[in-house]
Amino acid sequence: MTITSINPYTNEIIKEYNEMTFPEIESTIINTHQAFQDWRKTSFIERSNLMKGAAKILKKNAREYGELMTLEMGKVVKSGIAEAEKCSWVCDYYADNAEKFLKPEIIGTDAGKSYITYNPLGVVLAIMPWNFPFWQVFRFAAPALMAGNVGLLKHASNVPGCALAIENIFKEAGFPENVFRTLLIGSGLVGNVIENPLVKAVTLTGSTPAGRAVAKKSGEMLKKTVLELGGNDPYVILEDADLESAVQACFTSKLINSGQSCIAAKRFIVVESIKLQFEKLFMDLMRNVKMGDPMKNDTVLGPLARNDLRDELHEQVYKSIEKGAVCLIGGRIPELKGAFYPATVLTNVKKGMPAYEEELFGPVATIISAKNEEEAIEIANDSVFGLGAAVFTKDLTKGENIASNLLESGCCFVNTFVKSDPRLPFGGIKESGYGRELSYLGIKEFMNIKTVYIK
Repeated sequence: MTITSINPYTNEIIKEYNEMTFPEIESTIINTHQAFQDWRKTSFIERSNLMKGAAKILKKNAREYGELMTLEMGKVVKSGIAEAEKCSWVCDYYADNAEKFLKPEIIGTDAGKSYITYNPLGVVLAIMPWNFPFWQVFRFAAPALMAGNVGLLKHASNVPGCALAIENIFKEAGFPENVFRTLLIGSGLVGNVIENPLVKAVTLTGSTPAGRAVAKKSGEMLKKTVLELGGNDPYVILEDADLESAVQACFTSKLINSGQSCIAAKRFIVVESIKLQFEKLFMDLMRNVKMGDPMKNDTVLGPLARNDLRDELHEQVYKSIEKGAVCLIGGRIPELKGAFYPATVLTNVKKGMPAYEEELFGPVATIISAKNEEEAIEIANDSVFGLGAAVFTKDLTKGENIASNLLESGCCFVNTFVKSDPRLPFGGIKESGYGRELSYLGIKEFMNIKTVYIK
């Protein structure tokens, strides 16, 4: 069996890789487990120096890694460069803070001494997606390795070059052999890896169906999981919003990674008194989006990652129009080589349409009208997903209350678009998953939180 890397801009094969055999997989798992026995004993200073080395490599070679992302999944190159630089940031962040985050905590009890200590679990399997092929991996790997765990990466099958490049970054930085390894396997062998008793925990970023499958298998084996799944992020635009600023934030979020982001803006829920004005301003931006070669710095919209994903998106748009949605712009597959889909705006979207119910993973904006603030919040929460959300209003007290108390999601932003930050926890609720990555909370997900009691 082979794993094939295909350029979504040209549809040409970049490279074919041999899929690992079952004995090779078993050997790799054993080797990572053995590496863990020594790695867990290293000091935070040793780990920090190595992680800072990885950060420097990422920063130094940001363009090379950005171009690799562009080749394998179509990300515009300037975004790929920024992604590599963000990975450098998360490496530095945990190199600087892991020891503080995992410091034993003294707890006052009737014991002579009692405290909580954090011990690494061992081999952690990371099942990662193609849309942010470096960032998704490093936001797991930096805290996991700094905590004393070791990592196994099963990356998406369309970005094998990225997967191997990441493994090489850790090698080049001087990490001990087998502390971080890539498994070049398809999804059919993931269950076997989870079943291996040497694998202690699993983290997945991906679709909700993939999350269900991994959670089921991991649950059977009683293994800890963290799942970051899909989203249908609502952006609530209230009557008193600074409309030009709100539209710019919505536009920016919608086209991040050509719309292929779990936390990209998906549903624009606009109070009806300002809906037409919002649509006009939004359309002015969307109709001028430059689509083309993702290697050019002035390109805003590159191809989607695969042709089948583009076709699936178009089917969702078509079915929504059939059910009564109005397409203001886009909505047609362009006559271009590559997996392109144009900047598209759907309005008059209502419950029961794919554009209302489902995640549209691409440059398609959905506009939903609400009578008032209360109905806008109700619509925002009327989703099986709960990853990110945003609200736009000049009344910061009201905006903060809506974000902190009323919107049902793991990340709520006021007057700006949703984004991830190493300093803040990231994750969702409902069918967007569970557990948290990043911040001091993320590094503790794959630890044995142990009580020590001394009489």
